Amino acid sequence: MKKTSRLLLGIFGLLLGIVWIFPFYMILTNSFKTPKGIFASVLSLPVQATTENYKNSFKALDFMSSLGHSFLITLVSVLIIVFFSSMAAYALQRNKSKLSGALLMLFASAMLIPFQTVMIPLTANFGHVHMLNMWGLMFMYLGFDASLSIFLYQGTMGSIPIAMDESAELEGANRFQIFFKIIFPMLTPITVTVGILNIIAIWNDYLLPSLVLPQNQYTIPLQMFFFFGQYTKQWHLALAGLTLSIIPVILFYAFAQRYIIKGVTDGAVK
Repeated sequence: MKKTSRLLLGIFGLLLGIVWIFPFYMILTNSFKTPKGIFASVLSLPVQATTENYKNSFKALDFMSSLGHSFLITLVSVLIIVFFSSMAAYALQRNKSKLSGALLMLFASAMLIPFQTVMIPLTANFGHVHMLNMWGLMFMYLGFDASLSIFLYQGTMGSIPIAMDESAELEGANRFQIFFKIIFPMLTPITVTVGILNIIAIWNDYLLPSLVLPQNQYTIPLQMFFFFGQYTKQWHLALAGLTLSIIPVILFYAFAQRYIIKGVTDGAVK
């Protein structure tokens, strides 16, 4: 009976894997075909593979420029979020009072507010101070993503005994030294989790950058949106461009996979 169950589970897993990987197969194989080859057979492998689609899409997407914008915005935004969120969570956790409790509830409740309800006044006010650019976007990400990050950090810090702070104070360390030299290194698993969650959200974000960024600062999702709209009838170029936009995400996941698993398991244990 157990062998039959395992066999059925294995077959189900195999079918699920095929269903999951099939769209990627379609995108990748057709991105190497000519227009005639795509319309002749969508499911078959390319008879005459060509890399011209990628060369043309690379130029039309302005890929290196949009990749640089995405990388800069994501990296700086995540560093700012981690820096300020971890310090805010430390202050809230170590200073138990009605005010700190109210602030924590305020941060937690902010996660329930949909972005669509504030996007018009937000862009209007930032437009008045000339912050509708990538630097203003990074500041917005701090406001929108800090709530979840503070909530995660604050929960993890509760497992770090306050006796460590007191021992460091007796040695003459100030608050900043205690946090950055003792507490923050102990938060590495949750920092990785917070970083990965924010990287995925910011890298793939389309709506907020579309409202904030000028054309010369477009990220990959924005470039891909306009590119795909322009080349909808030229599937060979559109699919090649789509493949180029997916590659950075796959490389990031391949690099961060073990950190993702470690962060999830550490969080479950805590």
